[in-house]
Amino acid sequence: MPPKAAPKSKQAPKGKISRQAGKSGKDGDDMTDMGDTDGDDWMNTKTLVKPDDQLDLNEQELKEEFTRILTANNPHAPQNIVRYSFKERQYKQTSHVDQLAIHFALDGNMLHKESDEAKRQMAKLGIPESGEVAGSEGGETTPAAAAPAEGEEGKDEAKEGDQREDAATPGPSAAAKGEKLTNQFNFSERASQTYNNPYRERGTATEPPPRATFSSNVTQWEIADAYHEDFEKQLEAIRAKQVHKAPPTFPHHQHHFQEKSKEKKTIPGRKEEEKTRKKLTITETQGDDISRISKATKIVERMVNQNTYDDIAQDFKYWEDPSDEYRDNEGTMLPLWRFSYEKAKKLAVTSLCWNPKYKDLFAASYGSYDFMKQGSGMILFFSLKNPSFAEYIYETDSGVMCLDVHPEHPYMVAIGFYDGSVGVYNVQKKEPVHRCTAKNGKHTDPVWQVRWQKDDLENNHNFYSVSSDGRIVHWTIIKNELLFEDVITLTLPNGAAEGPDGTKVNTIGCGTAFDFHRKNDYLFLVGTEEGKIHQCSKAYSSQFLDTVDAHNMAVYKVRWNPFHPRIYITCSADWTVKIWEVSSKTTADKSESTSVEAQTKKPLFTFDLNNSVGDVAWAPYSSTVFAAVTADGKMFVYDLNINKYEPLCEQMVAQKKKTKLTHVEFNPKDPILIVGDDRGNVTSLKISPNLRKLPKEKKGAPPMDPKQKEDNEIAKLDKILSMVREPNEDKK
Repeated sequence: MPPKAAPKSKQAPKGKISRQAGKSGKDGDDMTDMGDTDGDDWMNTKTLVKPDDQLDLNEQELKEEFTRILTANNPHAPQNIVRYSFKERQYKQTSHVDQLAIHFALDGNMLHKESDEAKRQMAKLGIPESGEVAGSEGGETTPAAAAPAEGEEGKDEAKEGDQREDAATPGPSAAAKGEKLTNQFNFSERASQTYNNPYRERGTATEPPPRATFSSNVTQWEIADAYHEDFEKQLEAIRAKQVHKAPPTFPHHQHHFQEKSKEKKTIPGRKEEEKTRKKLTITETQGDDISRISKATKIVERMVNQNTYDDIAQDFKYWEDPSDEYRDNEGTMLPLWRFSYEKAKKLAVTSLCWNPKYKDLFAASYGSYDFMKQGSGMILFFSLKNPSFAEYIYETDSGVMCLDVHPEHPYMVAIGFYDGSVGVYNVQKKEPVHRCTAKNGKHTDPVWQVRWQKDDLENNHNFYSVSSDGRIVHWTIIKNELLFEDVITLTLPNGAAEGPDGTKVNTIGCGTAFDFHRKNDYLFLVGTEEGKIHQCSKAYSSQFLDTVDAHNMAVYKVRWNPFHPRIYITCSADWTVKIWEVSSKTTADKSESTSVEAQTKKPLFTFDLNNSVGDVAWAPYSSTVFAAVTADGKMFVYDLNINKYEPLCEQMVAQKKKTKLTHVEFNPKDPILIVGDDRGNVTSLKISPNLRKLPKEKKGAPPMDPKQKEDNEIAKLDKILSMVREPNEDKK
């Protein structure tokens, strides 16, 4: 038999062949050689590439497992964000933080072909739309296509039936042509949600009224005790009124009077007393309720006005003219509030006076300077906190020409009337407390000025008045009476004038204004209609200490300088304002004063304002600043320390033509002044920084006391006056 053929074995992979060859070396040599060569080639191709600085780890370190978790948190997102919660009104930490991290963003510039912007660009560039392009490509045919070959005519006729059937059933492309697809390149879904506005708080600029918290227990016996205490107070008031009805002072008469009073205390009398007590309690409770309501309404009215005129109030407190930094020799006046009263529009403002205690309150008197238009007058008190209406209103039967508020008792006001009478008003009462008549020293001509003085040795209030009848009268309030005393009569130096029958009549001057010295209260100056200034003393009633022919027409105002004891200023209807100096050596003896008269005959400064000057006033903060008002509606402010010849500010205050300014007053505390006119209006204006410059204090030096400030102001004014004084005056 022929030998069987060996079965074919499957060829193992190269790797297995090499392993088998290694184990059984007795197998076929050829197979072993082939396996060795193939294995070496495979091992040589598997070479590891690693960096030079790679760590060499041992087997234990290589087998160590590290757990890594992939999270969606942004490691750079802040974790401590705190936001304010308007709902809870406190700061709260935000728990949810946006973890989105953008690695790359590219804004595309592709537009959808059917969008409006794409259509506008295609129309602008002249590119036809897609539908038009497709129609033109399918509609136009070439002549060759129009005339097919003869051999193909049969085929075309055979296909016409198939084309008609296809046209009857439109394909999917034709149906989908009308649908609008979304832009696959720039399409995103967005959701909108309404935003809740946070809570907001808005507060006004008003200063809230003071508040107080109190608590108490109310019981029946406490209410009864309160009623009994109130009842006892009413009884004491009744007894105090009965005490004024003085009983007999002798003992036996007094005993008889007491017996009669005991007899009168019967039961009917008690009933009458109870009725009167009930009436008193009803009226007092009604009065208390009205006073409480009036106080509350006044506070509310001031709050409303403060909100209405908030822009003016802000200017009053904070406005400073920024242009003053670029102009040293000029200043401005900013108009603030305008005070008026409906019934006083046809009257002129005849006097202005600030309250010495309440710096925002001022008084204004109203009357008429025209002799043919005399009528009633008014006294009004205005406050800067309520510019729309007056705080106190008093109507008088005669025109009020002047007033003055007591420096220590701000509720007392001295009044001078056009009919020659004077009076004293208490702000808390409607009627005058005191008023003179023809029986007790009434003037025969209008009273042009009144001025309070210090109380006398018996602590009696007293004031002075000047009138056109030539009398300077001293008025004293003693109990319920107003007593008068003539201080001096303004006689003219020409002496007595002879009449037609040879009789001689003393000619008397007409006083128009006066002012008392700030330190020496016995010394005062008097201005007259003849243009003269008399220097007088309370101790001498027969002669003047000195007389100066100051002006050519009537003197409207004379005022001492608030700092310098020997300087005063005057204004007149002759269009001029003059500054004068009085020698301290002037006495009552004419022989001693003759050498000094030359010093007071010539003014130190003269300013021509081109119109009648109604009033002039020194500034309370500087010895060299003063303001004047004229009949053409202008106001002038001078500072001798900056310019001795021209005003720093010349401003038109009156809004209407032919309006005359009558009076001006500086506020003693705030940098404002008030101006009155002949139409019943009072205008307040704020002074710019250039008009209220103060001497600079040295760095590191302690603040100056009032005495040092006064000495500096006196030295500043003396330095200016030394340039205009005559040489012989400086030596003396």
